[in-house]
Amino acid sequence: MKVIAVNGSPRKSWNTATLLKKALKGAASRGAETELVHLYDLKFRGCISCFACKTKGGKSYGRCAVKDDLRPILQKIEAADALILGSPIYFGTVSGEMHSFLERLLFPYFTYTDPPQSLFPRKIPTAFIYTMNVTAELAQEWGYQRLFDHHQRLLEMVFGSAEFLCGYDTYQFKDYTKVVAECFDPEHKAQRRREVFPQDGGRALALGARLALEQG
Repeated sequence: MKVIAVNGSPRKSWNTATLLKKALKGAASRGAETELVHLYDLKFRGCISCFACKTKGGKSYGRCAVKDDLRPILQKIEAADALILGSPIYFGTVSGEMHSFLERLLFPYFTYTDPPQSLFPRKIPTAFIYTMNVTAELAQEWGYQRLFDHHQRLLEMVFGSAEFLCGYDTYQFKDYTKVVAECFDPEHKAQRRREVFPQDGGRALALGARLALEQG
């Protein structure tokens, strides 16, 4: 059993990456082989609208034809038993790299049939982990739930099942005295880091174990 996690954050050891590692640890505890991919290490672009993945009888039908660093990752995901995505929220959406990745991951499997279908070869469980600087209350007020629901619906359409986990009001800077960020209370942020973020890690651990059990 193989579980792949994809980190859409430029940071490899901060909030998003930490929760993804916890999720993979949970999957490993159920016997899964795991791998963490950092998108910012790769050279790739979003969908270029070549439509090779939609061409009748084409050798790339249902697969992305672009040859870059993302191709072997997409091949690994097609062979995986579960997939976990993770991204920080920037200006109300996922990072640019994650958005480009989602284009390349999802579009080739969608069919323009009536009704639409998925060309992914089987059903696998998926999850999306989001981290953000805002509180849960602000996220709700600003309509972030629509983003979470949208991604969940897309993942369900392609892969069969999906869930999501949110880490709110995260500790953004290692030293708040070195940045202009007067709208935040450093003591409050530090307290969240000590007391709440470990709970988020526990939920991520359980999430990974749960996904692995679904395929175990």
